[in-house]
Parts: sequence; C-alpha cells; structure tokens
Amino acid sequence: MFEVILYQPEIPPNTGNIIRLCANTGARLHLIEPLGFSLEQRELRRAGLDYAELANVRVHRTLADCLATLPGARLYAVETGGTRGYNEAVFQRGDALLFGSETRGLPAESLAGIAPEDILAIPMREGNRSLNLSNAVALVVYEAWRQLGFR
Repeated sequence: MFEVILYQPEIPPNTGNIIRLCANTGARLHLIEPLGFSLEQRELRRAGLDYAELANVRVHRTLADCLATLPGARLYAVETGGTRGYNEAVFQRGDALLFGSETRGLPAESLAGIAPEDILAIPMREGNRSLNLSNAVALVVYEAWRQLGFR
C-alpha cells in the first residue's frame, strides 16, 4: 500500500491515531527518532486501541535509514509551504508520504533532496498555520487510497 513516515513525532495521541489509520488502510508506518514519547506510553496505547497489533510500525534512527529500507519508493513530503495541493499528486502503490513533527514540521535538510513538485500542501484558510498531524495524515492517505480505487 503506502509508506507513512513521521519525522520525530511528539504527541502520543496523534501517533496512536495514525497507527489506527494505518491498520485500517494497510499503510505501513515509519517513525523517525527521536520520538517525543515512549511507544509504551498510555496515551499512545489508548489512541491506538488494539490496532497496534494490526499495524505494521517500524522505528528508524534517521530519515536516511528509513529511506534506505524503501528502495524505489517515490517520496512526497507534506508541508505547509508545499508547491501544489496533495490532491494534485497522482499517487501509486508503494509511495512514501513524509510528515514533520507537530511543532517544527520538516527541517530544511529533509526537504532539500525532494523536488519542489513533490512537496505537497493541504489547503487552509489564509492566516492558519497547520492542521493536526493525524488529520493531515488521514487526508493524504485517504486521497492516495481513493486514487487506487480503495483496493
């Protein structure tokens, strides 16, 4: 299906919700350290409920380590300053979707190797900063899956 990559996530309930989302869509979740929580944290378990056993979750020391496990995957970053809407991308099975941390987004060095047209934005009203991370991941994953006919 898809590879969802969270760069240094900080808030346990967001990651728990994303674990649940990945279990329900068949996406694989990659977490880039350092994490702002323990994977055993109560809030993470509560948000993920019993889906943690159904989700494929991997933890990586660095983004480079993660990407090395995904040879051939097309990488899209989802970032406030993206050059085109997430709905304009034509997704394929196996694409990797990179999301930044809740408070810092993605660092410039992570975006440096990504073509500008592959940095996607979620439209928002002018003056707003960002969406909740788990909401942003849900929008993009479901759009990508919709393009594949939910197969």
